[in-house]
Amino acid sequence: MTEAASTYISTRGDPAPTHFADALLRGIAPDGGLYMPSAWPTLSPSAWAPGQTYEEIAKASMAPYLGEALPAGALERALKKLVTGFDEAAVTPLVQLEDDLWLLELFHGPTAAFKDLAMQLAASLSSEALEASGERLTLVTATSGDTGAAAVNAFANKARINLVVLHPLDRVSAVQRRQMTTVEADNVLNLAVHGDFDDCQRLVKGLLADESLRDRGRFSSVNSINWARLAGQIPYYVSAVAQLAARGETRAPVFVVPTGNFGDAFAGIAARKMGLPVAGFVAAVNQNDALARAINDGVYARKTAVETASVSMDVQAPSNFERLVFEASGRDAEATRAVFETFAREGLVTLAPALLAALRAEVSAVSVDEETTRAEIAHAYKTWGRVVCPHTAVALHAARQQERGQGPIIALSTAHAAKFGKDVAPVVGFDPDPPRVIRELGDRPERLTIIENTPEAALAAVRGCGV
Repeated sequence: MTEAASTYISTRGDPAPTHFADALLRGIAPDGGLYMPSAWPTLSPSAWAPGQTYEEIAKASMAPYLGEALPAGALERALKKLVTGFDEAAVTPLVQLEDDLWLLELFHGPTAAFKDLAMQLAASLSSEALEASGERLTLVTATSGDTGAAAVNAFANKARINLVVLHPLDRVSAVQRRQMTTVEADNVLNLAVHGDFDDCQRLVKGLLADESLRDRGRFSSVNSINWARLAGQIPYYVSAVAQLAARGETRAPVFVVPTGNFGDAFAGIAARKMGLPVAGFVAAVNQNDALARAINDGVYARKTAVETASVSMDVQAPSNFERLVFEASGRDAEATRAVFETFAREGLVTLAPALLAALRAEVSAVSVDEETTRAEIAHAYKTWGRVVCPHTAVALHAARQQERGQGPIIALSTAHAAKFGKDVAPVVGFDPDPPRVIRELGDRPERLTIIENTPEAALAAVRGCGV
């Protein structure tokens, strides 16, 4: 089983399986599909036993996916570096708000967002793979805010790696933008695109498909389309269950995940496939509700993304929905290809009844509007003295709608509120106190290039840059 877990196949049926290092450095399969492990490994219950450190949990959760593809000790070195960059000893502390309602804090890393947990690992493991092969790697990534900040922090000044980040112009928070654009690193290019996140993601997919760019070496993405990113998010679900066990709680939890591109939620589903006791998953989305409409109505339809306070979730074509469809269809690559080729071509696809039932067995979905998000921020402060970011507020509202008394409900808190001060301060009446990593941004100058929302502009920027 472990050997199968370290072999990767495409959601669209590419006949050539590959290994972890290639999936990591390529990002997307040659046929346009997303990489998935050939089989799910089994996680020993000792992984979530009380007393396990985050390093121990992460090694047990991730090692089966790496196999022998990287130099010996690569994962251990990456995990050691990861935990030293977090301000909390528990790395992802679990906080109880009230009976059966918990908050999993994922924002204690170097950019104060959950993306740090997987991005730091991806950077370390990529460096190990490239050092072993002698290759160079150019990464392109689209971001709605936190992915780009985490990527720049993780990959800045990494030998053998160049990074190009595309973000939607004026549609990320000021802190998110500055975390990307004030880092002085000659291997990083920040592109601000006239458009929304889905436009940025489309441009990235076009760049990845352009074989002419591979003349400079490996060419890949570090969005959550990259399996390594999801593998790096599995451990904090295991850690949450371990922290419950340490408090004497043995009932399986429901996880409520604020989601945009669905990578975070699918990492939790992967943990359940490995044997982690989980009672269910709720995907909490904002007004950009394509995922919720697909799960609740059976129609996956593209709309233009609208701007919200929870900007990292302003996504109307979540890439990792493809992994969910692949898994729910019984790993039917032809059926998966048909769904997403139809969606790409027509912008709408009706899900077959059997597929829809299987999707609903994996996850439910709730959409939360802006007024309700603001009300939840106010409720969290008034009731628990917690100042939360808009993304966390979306999850908390969805969590509080779930039936109580069946077991723990864990809402994921994905970013520090200070990253979204302009939206939080008017609700709570003061500016959230920034953590050290935000205070240290200071007033350093920004470096970014504004481009039009066209494949030609993106290609020219990448070809003309010095990275």
